[in-house]
Amino acid sequence: MPILHPEPAWFPASLFDNTTATAPVGCRWRVLHTKPRQEKSLARQLLKAHIPFYLPLLPRRIPHRGRVMTSHVPLFPGYLFLLASSEERVQALATRRVARALEVPDQEDLSADLIRLWRLLASGAPVAPEDRLAPGMTVEITRGALAGLSGKIVRAASGRRFVVEVHFIQRGASVLLDDFALEPALAVSEAESTRV
Repeated sequence: MPILHPEPAWFPASLFDNTTATAPVGCRWRVLHTKPRQEKSLARQLLKAHIPFYLPLLPRRIPHRGRVMTSHVPLFPGYLFLLASSEERVQALATRRVARALEVPDQEDLSADLIRLWRLLASGAPVAPEDRLAPGMTVEITRGALAGLSGKIVRAASGRRFVVEVHFIQRGASVLLDDFALEPALAVSEAESTRV
């Protein structure tokens, strides 16, 4: 069996270059709830049609016939984020891989969540999925590769984890805390306002 290269998890390549949480004119974020195990196939079809999307993927190491292979699996099984016009939304639904399309009332909030999630995954830190997040203290990372990210601290059996949430689907991704410099998010914003 040939080893396949990872497929693009987002399109276009510049999807997250603009961090101002604004979408192109006529385009809106939508959450596509896919049929079982159809996330990557849908992403392939959207890529071929040049329709912007984001499918957060996690690398998973799998032993196979005495070798260790790396597979890329959806962070949120059953979900793909679509940034499209109404016509492109119809094209995505026509693939027959979508169970339903969820409209997102707060576009800026979802966009900001996805940018933070993209940065967390791009950091290379070992990320774990988080379901139905419990409330916790909101903090901000002040140093290192993840500086500026805000999220919550959750205590788990494995230790304290920093969680980035996607509020709309009530899921997130977390990383085990190492030497990240954390401050309460409120304290960080108050310090910035006193500097002005």
